[in-house]
Amino acid sequence: MVLPTAWTQSSAEFKALTVSIYNMSKIILDMHLHFAEPSEKPIAVILDLDETVLDNSPYQAMTVERQTGYPYGWFDWVDAAQAKAIPGALDFLHYADSRGVKIFYLSNRKISKDRLVPGMQNTLKNLRALGAPQAVESQMYLRSGSSSKEKRRQAIMADHEVVMIFGDNLNDHSDDFKGKSISERAAAVDTHRERFGVSFIVLPNTMYGEWEGAIYSGNWRASSQEKVNMRKAALQPWRP
Repeated sequence: MVLPTAWTQSSAEFKALTVSIYNMSKIILDMHLHFAEPSEKPIAVILDLDETVLDNSPYQAMTVERQTGYPYGWFDWVDAAQAKAIPGALDFLHYADSRGVKIFYLSNRKISKDRLVPGMQNTLKNLRALGAPQAVESQMYLRSGSSSKEKRRQAIMADHEVVMIFGDNLNDHSDDFKGKSISERAAAVDTHRERFGVSFIVLPNTMYGEWEGAIYSGNWRASSQEKVNMRKAALQPWRP
């Protein structure tokens, strides 16, 4: 996807948008801290990593250049630990840290330390190189089984009062969006309408995501031409 990757890497609008989201999130976090009901649980936030904290657009650009796709080269990219931060993310993380908020990183990067799959240590190395606060293994919830994040979210919530969840994919916030059709995902947004911008914080990602899978009805194994046809079929054009 040339244009979506070019937009992410080249547009000032992308940077302005993510900085805006994270700046507003500081204010929203303060509201949670000020108005939250008293709780014995410590206040916490949960953040996805890829395209929420870590910018993987160089990897995406490489796949465009070589006319390949995920997972080609992904493991090497993670091993390199060279992802930069999404604009605004580090400022927010340091702010949350300064307010005594617990930070959890919840990602579908695989937890295995095998060289053949993205491991915990490679991801920690990247976060620490960026100076991300609270980048410790006990606060990293990577994938060891199902791609669903629900059990891991619940494990964090069992001992913490989670006030905000950040992600570029709506599956990062709730399984209500996982494996659903375009219309079902839209309906789920209406169901959770009051949480968006309050406890559900969404970052932009035009390069990949569950939204694309919904266009393919979950058939990621479709040929390139079939995917092109399905993307065109999903358009709703004006016809004068």
